[in-house]
Amino acid sequence: MNEYDRFPHLDDAGHARMVDVGDKAVTGRRALAEGSIRMDRDTLRAIQDRAVAKGDVLAVARIAAVGGAKQASNLVPLCHPLPLHSVAVEIEVVEELPGLRLTAETTTEARTGVEMEALCAVTTGLLAVYDMCK
Repeated sequence: MNEYDRFPHLDDAGHARMVDVGDKAVTGRRALAEGSIRMDRDTLRAIQDRAVAKGDVLAVARIAAVGGAKQASNLVPLCHPLPLHSVAVEIEVVEELPGLRLTAETTTEARTGVEMEALCAVTTGLLAVYDMCK
């Protein structure tokens, strides 16, 4: 065993590589990720009242989140491209922040996990919120 054996994304010379998952079984995979964004109370009210000049912030965030999940392997260099079975997005108002919490659940049947897709969904959805409100 060499020093790189414990880092599967490194080859024997220490160079980055995509992990070979070819020998792993295809199994059902599910990941859940969440994130939040803080904002002025006035901005949160405008979102809730659908009064943001650029349009329906929550609708755009949901679509962006799904798109982000679908692009995970293009955004994360060593991420395997996966056929997604589903991407479910929930957005809730969190008065205490004030702001929004976005949760994404991704599912597939594959040889590797689907967590990067869930994380990309959350990140992209929250970036869309920011972009819509700036």
